[in-house]
Amino acid sequence: MTATPQRPRVPDVPASPPPPASAAAPRSEPATSKRVLRVAEISALLVMLTWGGNVVAVKAILADLPPILFAFARFATAFLVLLAFLRWREGSVGLPREDIVPLLLLGLAGFGLYQDLWATALGETTASNSALITAATPVSTMVIAAAIGSDTITRAKAVGAALALSGAVGVVEVTHGFSFTGASAGDLMTFAATVCWSFYVAFGAPVLRRHSPLRMATWAIGFGCLGMLPLALLQLPSFDPSRVHASTVGLFLFCALLAAAASNVVMFEVVKVLGPARTTLFQSLVPAFAVVAAAVFLGESIVIGQVLGGIVIVAGILISGRSLGRVRFRARGAMRP
Repeated sequence: MTATPQRPRVPDVPASPPPPASAAAPRSEPATSKRVLRVAEISALLVMLTWGGNVVAVKAILADLPPILFAFARFATAFLVLLAFLRWREGSVGLPREDIVPLLLLGLAGFGLYQDLWATALGETTASNSALITAATPVSTMVIAAAIGSDTITRAKAVGAALALSGAVGVVEVTHGFSFTGASAGDLMTFAATVCWSFYVAFGAPVLRRHSPLRMATWAIGFGCLGMLPLALLQLPSFDPSRVHASTVGLFLFCALLAAAASNVVMFEVVKVLGPARTTLFQSLVPAFAVVAAAVFLGESIVIGQVLGGIVIVAGILISGRSLGRVRFRARGAMRP
């Protein structure tokens, strides 16, 4: 019998020890997350600067264009841009038949009537007052949302609402006073515009649960343009093309493409990363940026009462709590007019 040759025994090689907990792979995820958060925060800050500058840009452009005609052209342009982005992002642009009428009504209130009032008011009042008064919009949104049962009023919210409202009243009182003519009428129309926006926010929540913020905002803007169209046509004869200069076109493109379209697309992503409540805190910077920009570019004087009123408004919004930010952003899809 032939013996089977024995293979030489290979010594056992000990298995490689598991990588320590501090290895590079596990550490890379937190680093990436931190980087994403930082980019989101910087993006939010840039959007707030854009929105603060938007008030000043609109105020400047109204010297050359009728207010509602400008608002219609601006949001019609933004609608077309957002419609193309919606098609690219989600693959379709349509709406279910049952949501057409609700979104039509929301768009007419939140963009159509809002812009009819706000743009006209901005032609009368200062950019600073407009920004400060509209900063109190979350408070009226909270009140309306509570009235229709989509939010509840707590003690903190009630205190915050009272503070923000008193701050807005103080801003009007120390600058223009209360009357139904001139700049005072502009302030009151601005407040009426914020109520229109609050209705859009409060009643828009059920529709938003069925659609993405991008789809809802796109069609709300489109339907809102229908609300601006009749008055825009009435203002068309007063449009003087000779008053349109290169600076006018530049301001229009800034307001339509950056402030109304691109900034809101960015905010869709920012809200996903930072959350609605944290993003709301960034929005408190908009009136401050607007007041400073109005002083620098329009020569508007900064009244101490405006500063104090703005601080009171922001304090009221912050006291109202995190749920206020949730209601605002869920319903509006992070859109800013």
